[in-house]
Amino acid sequence: MHDTVWFENNGIPAVFVATDGFVDAAVAQSTSLGMPDVNRVFVPHPMQDQTDEEMHQRANSVIEQLLTALID
Repeated sequence: MHDTVWFENNGIPAVFVATDGFVDAAVAQSTSLGMPDVNRVFVPHPMQDQTDEEMHQRANSVIEQLLTALID
């Protein structure tokens, strides 16, 4: 989150990406960093036990959200 906020504060579009197990932590941290509405995209938790194919499917499921967040 620190990097995402830093990039945004420096005029470089960024999106925070994490699993949905970290929604509350991401909201709390972005708020404490002064950017409560920073762009965030969440994928289903957990990730560590996914096959390469499953990882690709998850990435494909959020690519439009990522691109939209970057151009907003």
